[in-house]
Amino acid sequence: MSADSHITAMTPIFPGTVNAAGQRATLGVLGGGQLGRMFVHAAQRLGYFTAVLEPDAQSPAGLVSHHHIQTGYDDPAGLAELAHLCQAITTEFENVPAQALQTLAQTRPVAPGAAVVGIAQNRIEEKAHFVACANVSGVSCAPYAVIETPDQLQAVQDERADLLPGILKTARMGYDGKGQVRVKTVDELAAAWAELGGVACVLEKMLPLTAECSVLVARGWDGQVVSFAPQRNVHVNGILAVTHAYVGNMPPTLATRAREAAVSIAQHLGYVGVLCVEFFVVEDGSEHGGLVVNEMAPRPHNSGHYTIDACDASQFDLQVHAMAGLPLPLPRQHSPAIMLNLLGEVWFDANGQLQEPDWRSVLSLPGTHLHLYGKLEARAGRKMGHLTITGPDVASVETVARRAAGLLDLPGFNAI
Repeated sequence: MSADSHITAMTPIFPGTVNAAGQRATLGVLGGGQLGRMFVHAAQRLGYFTAVLEPDAQSPAGLVSHHHIQTGYDDPAGLAELAHLCQAITTEFENVPAQALQTLAQTRPVAPGAAVVGIAQNRIEEKAHFVACANVSGVSCAPYAVIETPDQLQAVQDERADLLPGILKTARMGYDGKGQVRVKTVDELAAAWAELGGVACVLEKMLPLTAECSVLVARGWDGQVVSFAPQRNVHVNGILAVTHAYVGNMPPTLATRAREAAVSIAQHLGYVGVLCVEFFVVEDGSEHGGLVVNEMAPRPHNSGHYTIDACDASQFDLQVHAMAGLPLPLPRQHSPAIMLNLLGEVWFDANGQLQEPDWRSVLSLPGTHLHLYGKLEARAGRKMGHLTITGPDVASVETVARRAAGLLDLPGFNAI
């Protein structure tokens, strides 16, 4: 049974409409970060009013929304106000309390639902889901073991040495490389579990990777599904650095399998909204057939930001359409693209002194699209913005991307 099997078709919420109480059609989002900001921009472009629930007074999304409810995600009064203002509600990150989504769903359509978000919040449940739908999706996850107790740790040490070397990951709250430790031996495994506080974890076997990719899927309340072609991603220190989005970025057979698998996973969940599924590409000839599912994000994703500039419908446009019950347009990519992530390090020189990046030189390059997220303080590892490069062909996009990455001294540009 799908995680959100209770979901049924809903009456579309058309932009610009006014209800009997005089309220304009308003869409809400839990979370005030850059993903919420880009959602708000997409919704407002269509004519919706927007509301953001976020405790930070200077949040990127809150600063541009019609309404900013400045309170915690589990505050009953704040949730009640959000439900009063909005006709449908979404979330911009997976670590919002699932109970908050469940509370909102008592009176308003919520996409994605609490059950799906709950699965994505827990790597143990997430991997169990991937295994459960592997027969349909054709792609499973890497071999793994659950470690929640000392007995389970001992069992892995005694019986599952085949999982080493591996990566020990906390079941909850890990992202951008956080909550992960690479281990080679049983002694290192025990030490790493202690270092992580003895919390629930999964030990995942390290595989011989050749690449990483992701697929964005949008699914409506009525089961309609559309998707984007896979993006090939380069990570540096666990954080996305570069996304390659163009025909030929990976072998066609693997791209087709990844896309079909991501759609199957969304269907199996009964998902509503935009879902990103991340995959590992492993060496040819492996038992995994070249593709392994890594994790999923129940929201738009950093690797899909290029869709704003390179496609006729972005991932945020589809997020709005899905939650509001509108038809989902089949997205068409009109230009090859490379997306460069801009972290806080770009705002500091070699001596650690704050500096303004050389935007004049960067923006003089053809096909550059700069997106800054309105964050007031640059910090190491903080996602401050992204730069998408589009062009008439892959060669010209790669050339400009290399130049831009060199001007900004971005990590990972040698992999472009």
